[in-house]
Amino acid sequence: MIESTQATTGTAKPLLEVARLTKHYAVRGGVVGRARGVVHAVDEVSFAIAEGETLGLVGESGCGKTTLGKTVLRLVEPTEGTILWRGERIDQLSGGAMRPYRRELQAVFQDPYASLNPRMRAADIVAEPIRNFEQATGVQIEERVLSLFDKVGLRADQMVKYPYEFSGGQRQRLGIARALAPRPRLIVCDEPVSALDVSVQAQVINLLVDLQREFGLSYLFVAHDLAVVEHISHRVAVMYLGRIVELASTRALFGSPLHPYTEALLSAVPVPDPTARRRRLILAGDVPSPVELPTGCRFHTRCPYAFDRCRVEDPILKEASPAHLVACHLRDVPIATASIAHP
Repeated sequence: MIESTQATTGTAKPLLEVARLTKHYAVRGGVVGRARGVVHAVDEVSFAIAEGETLGLVGESGCGKTTLGKTVLRLVEPTEGTILWRGERIDQLSGGAMRPYRRELQAVFQDPYASLNPRMRAADIVAEPIRNFEQATGVQIEERVLSLFDKVGLRADQMVKYPYEFSGGQRQRLGIARALAPRPRLIVCDEPVSALDVSVQAQVINLLVDLQREFGLSYLFVAHDLAVVEHISHRVAVMYLGRIVELASTRALFGSPLHPYTEALLSAVPVPDPTARRRRLILAGDVPSPVELPTGCRFHTRCPYAFDRCRVEDPILKEASPAHLVACHLRDVPIATASIAHP
């Protein structure tokens, strides 16, 4: 686990601030394609990421993690809410006005092969963002690409190869080199190791940690593997049906989870000790449809602790203990609601 730094204490100014970010998709049908409903992919999500910090984002498949990451990058347009990058609002910028910010906001995608152009050589893939942002030309680009290959653990003789000639781990290293090429400040890592073998996962995660220390990078790390998230993250946000239900430091969340959903996720993580005994919290039923959301708390249909209030009143994400936010009626305490955007 990465120890908390100044970036996670709230003393540093946030690099990225997201407030009440929402993304809905219309469900259309019939002959004329009329809207018949709305998919609540992301609903009023707020968080912040400081310089040099990694925020892990976890939850079941379909909870909105990837959509949230794409919306932060403006690859998907938000329905509502605000995105502040170094204090400047970017959620309403046009394509041309957004261009200077795209250099500082990069991504590493889940499928390392699908995210690379199969017709381009490795060197050109890494050089392309440098050329796009006009940061260097000629020999400077070649030197930068060679340096990036070395940084991510690829050899110089591999620069002439095509993506199909690399292994899965090498392709992901190539994707990381491409993300680093324009010298970004924040990288959204969308399940960057889920398609890799366990041994290769460890190599890529350690590479990301080393690069963060060297370049002062910030990460929004989207994943479903809690062991990986625990290793790389300073703080962790847990999503359920489009909303963050718990947000805390990695140590606090893994040591003392406050939301029943977080408790269930952690109880499902395998323990590498055959003699260890741990209480399993098994959730009943399936995740409700994001089109027809349950009334009250979205988790109450599967929560073993639900009571009458949960079925009618939607809980607010608020501070239950210092810097530990949770949206659960079980954790209601008489303290002021904390600012989500400034952890």
